Amino acid sequence: MKLTTFAITDIGMKRKVNQDAYLKDDQSLFYVVADGMGGHKGGEVASKIAVDEMGKYYKENPNQSGRDVLDKAINRSCAEIHKQSQENEELSGMGTTVVSILFQDDTAYIGQVGDSRAYLLQGQGIWQVTEDHSLINEEIRAGRLEAHQASGFQFKNVITRSVGYESQVAVDIYRRRVRVGDTFLLCTDGLSGLVEISEIAQEILAHGPEMGLKKLVSMANARGGEDNITGIVIRVDAT
Repeated sequence: MKLTTFAITDIGMKRKVNQDAYLKDDQSLFYVVADGMGGHKGGEVASKIAVDEMGKYYKENPNQSGRDVLDKAINRSCAEIHKQSQENEELSGMGTTVVSILFQDDTAYIGQVGDSRAYLLQGQGIWQVTEDHSLINEEIRAGRLEAHQASGFQFKNVITRSVGYESQVAVDIYRRRVRVGDTFLLCTDGLSGLVEISEIAQEILAHGPEMGLKKLVSMANARGGEDNITGIVIRVDAT
């Protein structure tokens, strides 16, 4: 499989520390984005553990199915983050989101915990593949909140599932057969919270993975840059 990929992480306009991390392994066709949280430095530590442990796991288990790799790699990082948070008071309560994609043969496996997202562009269309594990999404699904009310919701940053809060976590896994031209975006909510899904499609389709993602990050910063911003764009050029 031949891919064109580009990754970027940006501290944003308001934060003093970048608590996001990513893995871009073009050789293994494995990509991870993590958005850490917790304490003075816990979030930064948690997201780094996640991407490091996941990359290590796949290198040790290259023949496992994509579904097993993502579930077990995320849970291994979950156990390690939880262990370190229990052993070090400064890291107590730390955790991270994870959204990841692994390509095997003609299939993309996507694993996700938290509110970091995966989008898929096919032709001129775009849709969100993953579903946020967040309080706001639960309220919308239950019919207690309309989508247009989201920006004013008091608990809009509360997630309902994270990697490391407990020693194990339920991982949502999606499987998609890929076609030439398919383009995936993995990103943290520092990006998805400030740009519209239609703008994501417009910029990436018009400018390609690198320039398109740079433009989206600039847009998020111009709109306040409230959080760290991280994204990876992966375009399938040949299967």
